[in-house]
Amino acid sequence: MNELKQLESLGLVLPTPAYILGAILFGIVGYMAYRRGRKTTRADLTWTGIALMLYPYAVSETWMLWALGLALCGWVFAKWH
Repeated sequence: MNELKQLESLGLVLPTPAYILGAILFGIVGYMAYRRGRKTTRADLTWTGIALMLYPYAVSETWMLWALGLALCGWVFAKWH
């Protein structure tokens, strides 16, 4: 437990379970969109899938992860058919 306090004093904080769940969920949806985009040669689905897989590395707030993830998933849902 002492190690966690030392890491927190350096500014390193573990992500919440909601953040980890969102990162995994949006990564899976992103992979599915990427595969669909490559199979159907649709660049919009391919790039949206890549964005869904990579954006959790750039976002540190849980609410922002979920907001952007849901927006990108909505885009994928609208472009899927």
